[in-house]
Amino acid sequence: MPAPGPNRIARSVLSDETYFVIRDMLLDHRIAPGQRVNIEALAADLGVSPTPVREALARLESDGLVVKTPLRGYSSTQLLGVREFTELSQFRDLIEPWTAAQAARSIDEAGIEAIRDELANARAAILREADGAGSYAALTEHDARFHSLIARLAGNELMVQAFERTHFHLHFLRLYMASLAQTSRPEDEARLIANAFGDYYRSDGGSLALDEHTAIAEAIIEHRAEDAARLIREHIESSQRRFEPVVALLEREG
Repeated sequence: MPAPGPNRIARSVLSDETYFVIRDMLLDHRIAPGQRVNIEALAADLGVSPTPVREALARLESDGLVVKTPLRGYSSTQLLGVREFTELSQFRDLIEPWTAAQAARSIDEAGIEAIRDELANARAAILREADGAGSYAALTEHDARFHSLIARLAGNELMVQAFERTHFHLHFLRLYMASLAQTSRPEDEARLIANAFGDYYRSDGGSLALDEHTAIAEAIIEHRAEDAARLIREHIESSQRRFEPVVALLEREG
C-alpha cells in the first residue's frame, strides 16, 4: 500500500500544474473569450482526470477568468469592455494613491530592499524575453507584483485583498493578447495599438511603465508621501488614457 504523504504531494502538484496550464490557455486565447469549457475534453487533451480540471476551474473562477453558469458549466469570461476598464481604473485611482502615501510614511529597510529587488528583477525578466509577447507578459507580471507590494508596504491587508481581487493585470494581459490575434488590420487601427503598447515594454530592459514605477519607488523610499501619491495617480490615469481606445476597439470587434 503506497504511503499517503507522497500521494498527497503529487496530487497537489498535479492540481497546481493543471491550474497554470489552463490559466495560460485562457490568457493567450487558446481558450477564446466567451468559449464554453468542456471539462472531459479538456482533461483528455491535458492527459489528466477531470478532477484536477474541475479544481483548476474553481480557482480560475475566483481569478475572474472563467464563469460558472447553472446547467451550462464553465465558460471563459469576456474581455474587459470600456465600462469595466474605466471602473477598474477609477477604483485604482481611489485606493492606490493612499497606499503609496502610507507606504512612503512607513517603509523600512526590508521594504526598501523588496521594492528595489522587484524593479531589478523586472528589468532582468524583460531582457530574458526576446519576443514582444514574452516581454509584455513579464512586464505585466511585474506590474501586478509592484502594485501589490506597495499595498502591502502600506500595512493594510484589506487594501491588499481589495486590489488583488480585481485581477486587473490578468485581464489586461488578455487584452494585449487579443490585440495580437488579428494580424490584418486597417492601418489606423494597427497604429493605434502599436502606439498604445509600443512604449509600454522594450526589449532593452526598459519601458515607460518601469520608468514610472522607478519614480514612484524613489518617492516611497525617500518618504515623500505626497509625491508618491501624485506619481501613482498620474501613472494610473496615463495608462487609462493610453489604453482606453484599444479597449474600445477590441470591444467593437467582439
